Amino acid sequence: MKEDKRFVSIYKHGAVDVIEVLVDKETGVNYIYRTNGYAGGMTVLLDKNGKPIVTHIESK
Repeated sequence: MKEDKRFVSIYKHGAVDVIEVLVDKETGVNYIYRTNGYAGGMTVLLDKNGKPIVTHIESK
């Protein structure tokens, strides 16, 4: 069975202290995900005006 992932990684930096930008394929909203060891967190990525950054996702 094919797994259709909702989030796609568009940027990743680091090995132990990782920062990653994920895009929700259904809404286009960008999220920043940060991990350090066993701790981590995720939040909406905002522009300078406090609005969510949205990436256009091409449908197949």
